[in-house]
Amino acid sequence: MNSTTVRRLLVRGMLAGLAAGVLALLVAYFLGEPQVDSAIAYEDAQTAGAGHDHGAAGHDHGAAEEEPLVSRDLQATGGLATGILVYGVAFGGLAALAYCYALGRIGRFTPRATALLLAVAGLVAVYVVPFLKYPANPPAVGADDSVGRRTTLYLLMLVLSVLLTVGAVILGQRLAPRLGNWNATVAAGAFLVLVVGLAFAFLPSVNEMPADFPATVVWKFRIAALAVQATLWTAFGLLFGELAERVLAPERRAAVREAAAQEAAAGDAVSPG
Repeated sequence: MNSTTVRRLLVRGMLAGLAAGVLALLVAYFLGEPQVDSAIAYEDAQTAGAGHDHGAAGHDHGAAEEEPLVSRDLQATGGLATGILVYGVAFGGLAALAYCYALGRIGRFTPRATALLLAVAGLVAVYVVPFLKYPANPPAVGADDSVGRRTTLYLLMLVLSVLLTVGAVILGQRLAPRLGNWNATVAAGAFLVLVVGLAFAFLPSVNEMPADFPATVVWKFRIAALAVQATLWTAFGLLFGELAERVLAPERRAAVREAAAQEAAAGDAVSPG
């Protein structure tokens, strides 16, 4: 693949990532933000209760607390939009580069099918697998002094998931000549499930959920987080697949249209009258 084609795909990947980010933003705003508000309300209630228990001294301390630099309203609108859209553009560019490398190496699929397969595999490897071990938590969950440890464990699980997924793909390709595509895919999938299960078993778990935190809020927040990522990856796969098809297969598309036109013309020629 020449550099001009790579650049064209990179630009289209960033545009597709931006469009997918807009859709993910809508999901995050309507599904995720209400749960964040509920979690913040719980945290405020806990803080107010602690201040009340400390009496007047606690009240004076609370009154002296500074206002946050960024208001909650701005966080839920402009901040959320900026974060997701910038992430979408960067994500789209990186995914487009990965697509350029994967095209033709994972099977004889069309550009559109390759984009969708890559998006599904990326969603599972980059988000779903780490999410199952270390799921997203709303605000007010987790101790401040354990943020570094939790972040390190999550990144470790993410790196392991990506490497193991790549390893499973390579294993499937190596086994295909001897076992056939179907059996090789099943064997590679079983290998991936096994090693991911071992990683889940040996990596330490993190459970810092307060005993009285509303379980419904946690559940809805995690579903919303998963929905945001699923929307982002799926929309990107569909949009970028169409754009990549137009870049990489214009001749094939033209040939299909020409064949359809010739078939229609032949049908008109043999029709009576």
